[in-house]
Amino acid sequence: MIRVLAITGLLVALAGCETVRGAGQDLQNAGTAIERTARQAGASG
Repeated sequence: MIRVLAITGLLVALAGCETVRGAGQDLQNAGTAIERTARQAGASG
């Protein structure tokens, strides 16, 4: 379920970016959010 939400969010972010630089920033932000979620899930489990 988390993967589906992450992929959906990534697609929305990519659709909203206007430049290649913006796409790179969006991808980096998405990766950071996924890492944060993974750490939180690992810490609670």
